[in-house]
Amino acid sequence: MPGAHVTSTEAIESFRAALIVHLSKARPLLEDACDDVMRTRQWLQQDRRIHWENQLRRRTKELENAQQALYSARLANLRDETTAEQAALLRAKRAVNEAEEKLRLVKRWTLEFDQRAGPLVKQLEQLRTMLSNDMPKAAAYLAQVLKTLEAYANVAPSASSMTAPAGDATDIPGDEPGKQDSAAPPETLS
Repeated sequence: MPGAHVTSTEAIESFRAALIVHLSKARPLLEDACDDVMRTRQWLQQDRRIHWENQLRRRTKELENAQQALYSARLANLRDETTAEQAALLRAKRAVNEAEEKLRLVKRWTLEFDQRAGPLVKQLEQLRTMLSNDMPKAAAYLAQVLKTLEAYANVAPSASSMTAPAGDATDIPGDEPGKQDSAAPPETLS
């Protein structure tokens, strides 16, 4: 069996160190990305939706008040409806329409956000799992490989590896290969 020719384990150690540095930098970035997705979803589903629902209620009350003021002016026959009352009613209608549109958009964005971000979040979760589980195992495996290679490199040559291979012990320089020298003592031939 041919042996490995290990001259240096520095490349493996360097790669292992770079992997550990990468893990220490990638994990927080990935956590931040996942947190940003969650905050955005929460902002859409709760903050913006609640805000525009409240705005719609408040603006609807303002519209009702403006309609009531205009109606009261018409019934009062004492005076004609003023342009200020008509302008207030028009402003209140626009405000209600704006709130309804914003609430509709927030609801649509919430649905679209989940449809668009869902597959990406799934990929982020897979990457986070890999960084949390697989990469530390890889770093530990590389440490074990380094120990094994260092142990292999530090093993002193054994007595059997110091002797010449099987056909070479009987070969004498200058003679034909495989031919024994009859003058050599028998104990040196084995």
